[in-house]
Amino acid sequence: MYQSLDPARIIETLDRLKARIETRFPNSGLSRVCGELTATARQTARRAAEIAAHNWPLRISVSIVILAGIVGLLSALRYFHLEDAEADVGLLQSLEAAVNLLILVGGATWFLIGLDDRLKRQRALDQLHTLRSMAHVVDMHQLTKDPHAQTDPSALSGNDLTRYLDYCAEMLALIAKLAALYAERMRDSVVIDAVTEIENLTTGLSRKIWQKITLIGALDERSARGA
Repeated sequence: MYQSLDPARIIETLDRLKARIETRFPNSGLSRVCGELTATARQTARRAAEIAAHNWPLRISVSIVILAGIVGLLSALRYFHLEDAEADVGLLQSLEAAVNLLILVGGATWFLIGLDDRLKRQRALDQLHTLRSMAHVVDMHQLTKDPHAQTDPSALSGNDLTRYLDYCAEMLALIAKLAALYAERMRDSVVIDAVTEIENLTTGLSRKIWQKITLIGALDERSARGA
């Protein structure tokens, strides 16, 4: 029951996060980014479910094509009579034609067998690219928040700035969880590597955010002592 991620819970968490951001920072860019991330999460949940399901129409079509190819290969081999070859040249030509036919059918079979997995991989990679881009968008929002600029009248207060950065860190963590949905449903090494890359990216960005939050706490403590 608790061995896999529940997409509905992730979406629910994002909805609550967006409400919290909207309450604290109404009509902010971060709130709109969170809304976009929530919409992306719903799309990710649908895509992940589609990837987990078997594409039976495609599999049946591929099976029919492969079976037809095998039948055609067996029918063609009936016309090869190697024992009747009168010369070495004729024997070599017959062998070459048979080998080429086997290679052609084998290659086509290998391509068709992996067609479903390749289509799923491409759809997953497209969605992962979107999540990676959104992680960078969240990072752009936190980059403009400088703990040392609290003396600026237009800057956020220490408490508001901490909350803002905390919301960014939460969004990055949820982006990593959305990416992990694909790793749970696919055993494709390319997809798993892409998911790992996003997890490393969000972890690194979150680390920078928490360094800022720690710095804000230190500055507030210093100001309190000075007062």
